[in-house]
Amino acid sequence: MKRLAALFAALALASTAIAADKPAPRAKAKPARAVADVDKDGDPNLKSTAALVLDANTGETLFAKNADAVHPIASITKLMTAMVVLDAKLPLDEPVQISTEDLDLLKGTKSRLPVGAHFRRDDLIRIALVASDNRAAAALGRAYPGGIDSFVEAMNAKARLMGLESTRFVDSSGLAPGNVSSPAELARLVAEASKYDIIREYSTTPALDVTLPDSGRKVAYVNTNALVRAGDWKIGVSKTGYISESGKCLVMQALIANTPVVIVLLDSWGRLTRIGDANRIKRWLEKNPARLAGALRAG
Repeated sequence: MKRLAALFAALALASTAIAADKPAPRAKAKPARAVADVDKDGDPNLKSTAALVLDANTGETLFAKNADAVHPIASITKLMTAMVVLDAKLPLDEPVQISTEDLDLLKGTKSRLPVGAHFRRDDLIRIALVASDNRAAAALGRAYPGGIDSFVEAMNAKARLMGLESTRFVDSSGLAPGNVSSPAELARLVAEASKYDIIREYSTTPALDVTLPDSGRKVAYVNTNALVRAGDWKIGVSKTGYISESGKCLVMQALIANTPVVIVLLDSWGRLTRIGDANRIKRWLEKNPARLAGALRAG
C-alpha cells in the first residue's frame, strides 16, 4: 500500500514538473516607445555611450559625447587591418590558405571559410570588410611577412604615425578586447581609410557571393551595416563591430546635406541602437544644415 501511495506521489510530481516546463503564455509585446530625435538642448538624442560627428571637409566637431573615452572597438579593427595589408602592397591575387591558426578560440565565432581552402588576398579583404568575417581577417594578419606578430606591430606603428595615442591593436580581427580607441581617434582612422579606393568600395558593398574553391559552392554574404543595404544613405566608408566588451559599434563616412560627415558610435547595447543613432544624426543635420557651415556643438 505504501509503495502504491509512493508511486502516485511520484507521478503527481512528474506531471507538475512537466507542466512547469511548458512555456508560459507569451505576454503581448509592448510597442517600443519612439525615441525623440533631439534632446531638450536641440542636440541629437543618442543612446550610444560615446559618439562623435565631424565635418569631414573642415575637421570641425559637430557633436561630441564622451569623445575621448577609450573603448574596445571590436571589428572596427578591420579597417586598420585592410590599410596595413594594402600599405604593404602584397599581391592581391595571391592565394592565402585558411589555417587552423585562423580559428576563433577566443569568442567561438564561426566562419564559412573552410580550413585548408585557398582564397585570393583580395577576396579575404572583401569578406572581412563586407561580412566582418573574423577568419578572413585572421588569415590576412597571419599571411603578412613575419606573421601575426609583425602584422600587429605594423598596425600599431601606423596608429602612432597617424598620431593616435590612445589606440592599440593586439590582433587583426578585433575579437580581443585589447583593441581599443576613442571616438576622437577613430574619426581620424575613418578619414584615413577613406583615402583607399578598395576600402571605400568594399566596405560599402551591400552584398557579395564568394565561390568556395574546392566545392564550387557559392556563399552569399551581406554587409553587416544595414544602412549600406537600405539605399537611402550615401556612404563612403563603413564598418560595424561587436564583442560583449565593446557593445555595438559603428563608424561611417557619409554624405549628409551635401557634406561628407564622419560618424563614430561606440558601446550601443540595444540591437538597433547604433542604427537608430545614425538615423537621428542624419535627420538632425538635414534639418539643421547651417551646423555644417562651421558651428561647434558639443554635448
